[in-house]
Amino acid sequence: VTVSFIIAGGSCVLNALCYAELASRFPAVVGGAYLYAYTAFNEIIAFLVFSQLMLDYHIGAASIARSLASYVITALELIPFLNNNIPSWVGHGSEEIYGAFSFNLLAPILLVLLTIVLCRGVGESSILNSVMTVTKVVIVIFIIIVGVFEVDVSNWSPFAPNGFESVLTGATVVFFAYVGFDAVANSAEESKSPQRDLPLGIIGSLLICIALYVGVCLVLTGMLPYKSLGGDAPLADAFTSKGLQYVSVLISIGAIAGLTTTLLVGLYVQSRLYLGLGRDGLLPSLFGEVHQTRHTPVHSQIWVGIVASVLAGCFNVHILSHILSVGTLTGYSVVSACVVTLRWKDKTACQVFGKSISSRAEGLICLITVVCCGFAAGVFYRFGASFIFLIIAVIIAIFAAAALHFRQVYTSTPGFSCPGVPILPTVCIFINIFLFAQLHYEAWVRFVVLSIVTVGIYAVYGQYHANPLSSNTLIIYQKAPTEAD
Repeated sequence: VTVSFIIAGGSCVLNALCYAELASRFPAVVGGAYLYAYTAFNEIIAFLVFSQLMLDYHIGAASIARSLASYVITALELIPFLNNNIPSWVGHGSEEIYGAFSFNLLAPILLVLLTIVLCRGVGESSILNSVMTVTKVVIVIFIIIVGVFEVDVSNWSPFAPNGFESVLTGATVVFFAYVGFDAVANSAEESKSPQRDLPLGIIGSLLICIALYVGVCLVLTGMLPYKSLGGDAPLADAFTSKGLQYVSVLISIGAIAGLTTTLLVGLYVQSRLYLGLGRDGLLPSLFGEVHQTRHTPVHSQIWVGIVASVLAGCFNVHILSHILSVGTLTGYSVVSACVVTLRWKDKTACQVFGKSISSRAEGLICLITVVCCGFAAGVFYRFGASFIFLIIAVIIAIFAAAALHFRQVYTSTPGFSCPGVPILPTVCIFINIFLFAQLHYEAWVRFVVLSIVTVGIYAVYGQYHANPLSSNTLIIYQKAPTEAD
C-alpha cells in the first residue's frame, strides 16, 4: 500500500504539472478545467467537462458531509450522557428505504453553515480553512511520530505479499486520495501573485500529501500485521491495540478537521465553475453574478449548497460511489490535452496517406489514438487478457506520442512551463484513461448517459445563449491585496 501511494502520487504530480502551466497561463480568469477546455477546444467540449466534473463534486460533497456528520456524532458520544443516546438519523443516517433513501439531519446543517462562511467572503473561509488544515496536519505528524516507536519491522516482511500486480491495483484505488489539487487552479482570481503562487500551491501541496500518506502507511503497516488491519477505522484500531486510546481521540479530531477543509474547498470550487458558465451564457446569467459588497458568487454558492444538502440529507450516497471519479479522470485528461494543443504553432497542411490534412487535425487524431489505447490497455489489464494485447496498445500509444513530438512545432509559454511537452501530457492522458477503465461498469454508463444529457441541454439552451466574448474578458472579483498593499 505504501508503494501504491507513491505510484499514485507520482501520477498526480504529472497531472499537476499540466494544471500548473495552464493556471499560470490564465492567471486572472475563473473556471479551471472548464476554462482550459473552452480555450483549447470549443464550448461544447468545455460544457461536457463541466457536467462530468460537477456530478463528481456534487456527489462527493454529499458523501463527505455525511462522513463529517458521522465523525461529529462519534466525537459527541465520548461525552458520557450522550453515549448511545443520539438517534442514528441525526448524524449516522437512518435505515435505508428502498436501498436509495436514508435521512440524515446533521449533514445538511453542516453544509448550510459552510455555505454561509463561503458566501461571506474568501477571507473568512480561508481563515477557517487555515485553522482546520494546521490542526489536521499537526495531528497527522504527531500520529506518525508516536507510531514510529510502536513499529515492528517484521510486519513489513514480505513487503509486497500479493505481488506487483496488486500494487498497481492499489494505485488505481488510492489515486483518488490525491484528488483536490486542481481546486487551486480555480482560485486564480483570488491569489496575490497567481503566476508564482498557483504552480507552487498545486505541486507543493501534492508533495506534502505524498510524504504524509507514505508516513502514515509505513507506521500503520508496521504497528500491526496487514491481515489484522481492516474495518471502518483501522488507524484508530491500531493505536487502541497498543493501549494508546488518547491517540484515537486525536484521530477523530483530525478526521473532523480534514473532512471540513475538504468539504469547504469542494463547495468553493463548484461555485466558481458555475460562475464561469454563468458568465459565458451556457447557464442562466444568475450564476455569473457576483455580490457587490462580499465580492463572492453568492447565487452559485447557494445553489451548490442546496444541491449538496438535498443529496446528503435524503439519499444513501454510498450507493452513488460506483459512479464517482469519472469526471475527475476525464477532466485531468482534457487538461493534459489542452497543454499540448495550446502549445501548437500553426503550420501548413501536410500529406498523410496521400491526403491533405491540417497540422491541428493530425495532432488531434494522435491524442484520440492515445485515449483509445489507454482505455484498451486498461480493459485488457482489468479482464486479464493476454499480455501481448496490452503491449500492442502501449506500442501504438508510443507511436502516437512520437508523432506528436516530431511532427508538431511547439511554442514556449510565459510563466510556469510544463516540462517534456508533449510526452509528459501524453503519458498523463494514457494513465488517466487506463485508470478510467478500472472503474465500475456503472461509471461507464454514467459517462455516456450524462454526456447525452449535456449535449441535449446545450442543443436546447446553451448554443443560443453562449457568449464566447465573455471568456476573453477579465472580470476581477474578490481581488486579493497585492504585495505592495
